[in-house]
Amino acid sequence: AFKQSGEMGNDTYKYRECGLDNMYLLNGFTVKQTKHGETVTIHDMDGLHRVIGSYLVRERKTLIGREVRFLRHELGLSQKKLGEWLGKSGQTIARWEKGKGNVDGPADRLLRLLYELHTGGSRGVKKLLRELAEMDSHVDESVQFEETGKGWQRHIAA
Repeated sequence: AFKQSGEMGNDTYKYRECGLDNMYLLNGFTVKQTKHGETVTIHDMDGLHRVIGSYLVRERKTLIGREVRFLRHELGLSQKKLGEWLGKSGQTIARWEKGKGNVDGPADRLLRLLYELHTGGSRGVKKLLRELAEMDSHVDESVQFEETGKGWQRHIAA
């Protein structure tokens, strides 16, 4: 079981630092005790963020505010700049990120494409467009990630 109020539980880590509430690490982190308390070091954080971003872009339903914020940060954009790219105002992006208002379909798809192009995804934009067309509404679920010999991957329970 995961500790909801804390960050550690049964050798798992609730990865709140990414700004998403439902991301758990099964491994790939080190816990150390310091004179200031417990610290956690994430192994290959860039790789972890790429796999989280890929999960959001390819497997999530309609993006919600905190997911937009995560992708925007990964793209290295300000709210204003992302708004320009999506044909929205920076204030619209800020409202979405605060959970006030829904991301419209075209902006949702364009953000996903921008992220895919930014990361140089190998599956191709055409396939991503097909996947996006088949998505339904947003479903909230806990998501687990693990570091493997091939880098960070989403853990799929058997």
